[in-house]
Amino acid sequence: MKKYAALMIAGSMFTALGNAVASPEMVRKYNCTACHAEDKKKYGPSYQQVALKYADEAGAAEKLAKKIQSGGAGVWGNTPMPAQPRVTDEDAMTIANYILSVK
Repeated sequence: MKKYAALMIAGSMFTALGNAVASPEMVRKYNCTACHAEDKKKYGPSYQQVALKYADEAGAAEKLAKKIQSGGAGVWGNTPMPAQPRVTDEDAMTIANYILSVK
């Protein structure tokens, strides 16, 4: 039984690490990098700017995930962010959590 529990814990850790590692790949997969970068403003804000803005906001990941899918304008200036409806709910949350982790 202890061996099974250890395998379950190791598997959970691997899954968590796999999601964290997959996040930079996810922003490339959906071409977020065309307008955003980790540490500098392009057409849109850097991931660092977004992470700082929402650092203390409850529900920030969910809010960003919805914004990724539906788009938006006015928060970062006049340049609108187009909707990304092909991004799944799960992928949008992964991307949002990754962006919020960039410091």
